[in-house]
Amino acid sequence: MHADPGRHAGPGPLRVRNRAARHGLHHRGGCRHRDPGRLMTTTAPRRGLLTRPIESIGALVLGVFEFVGALYWLLHELVGWTWRSIVKREVRFGRAAFVSQMVRVGVRSISIVILVSGSIGFILALQTAPSLAQFGQVDKVANLVGVAVFRELGPLIAAIVLTGFAGASIAAEIGTMVVGEEIEALESMGLNPVRFLVVPRVIASAISLVLLAVIADLSAVFSGGVIGILQLGIPYEVYKDNTIQQLTSADFLTGLFKAGVFGTILGLIACRNGLAVSGGAAGVGKATTDTVVQTVVTVIFADLFFTALFFNLGLG
Repeated sequence: MHADPGRHAGPGPLRVRNRAARHGLHHRGGCRHRDPGRLMTTTAPRRGLLTRPIESIGALVLGVFEFVGALYWLLHELVGWTWRSIVKREVRFGRAAFVSQMVRVGVRSISIVILVSGSIGFILALQTAPSLAQFGQVDKVANLVGVAVFRELGPLIAAIVLTGFAGASIAAEIGTMVVGEEIEALESMGLNPVRFLVVPRVIASAISLVLLAVIADLSAVFSGGVIGILQLGIPYEVYKDNTIQQLTSADFLTGLFKAGVFGTILGLIACRNGLAVSGGAAGVGKATTDTVVQTVVTVIFADLFFTALFFNLGLG
């Protein structure tokens, strides 16, 4: 048995209308005709200024619960199919699709990640040097840049870049397949869309983001070193030794763990929004926009959670 991702990812307007029609809410003719809008206009009091904010907050909270529920269902399906295909080998894992997504998601993002993270390294070194110079500790720029990048900025930069570059693309691709009824074609052939579409994309996003985080770390530390050595006059050996002495294995591993989680979040949200597309081309455009916004916000909150967790565990 397999589930219908679109159903769990949130019903579209057409499905809602069909469901309402089955319950007779829009049956025209006879005594069974019920029009909720007419009842509201004739019997309900006019909504005041105080009720509208409450309704907006309620709708927002309901939307958050629906969003989290859809992600949880998709994650459950992802873990199940990953276990069956990779660990137990009960079903075939789509290696070709996985490699294709790795190239599309990871390889094509390398240059952008290097450019952005390198710029962040320059900025960190230049902005922190004057403050450290007041205490005669300009050489500690290496310590600050290394810790900030490996613990926080490297995974976060890679996640944001990958969201704009690949997350929106995944949502648009799957959304176009939904509009073109390709998902229904897969189901009619007895093929599970989560197995063939979601699993390779989410795994590729997670692995790619871990590798991109390493590239972002090295790029930012290198660019910070260029500023420290050429602009601030810090000897190369001093900068290198300070960076190595400051960083620990916990800094490196916690950063990689965050990157893996961020990549999983990115893939899940992109696939969820793609599967929930309705309304044709306009729905595809909305899915891509929602993917970028939702992923960035979710990743930042996840980063906040793990930073606090690692701090209390003595790892940060």
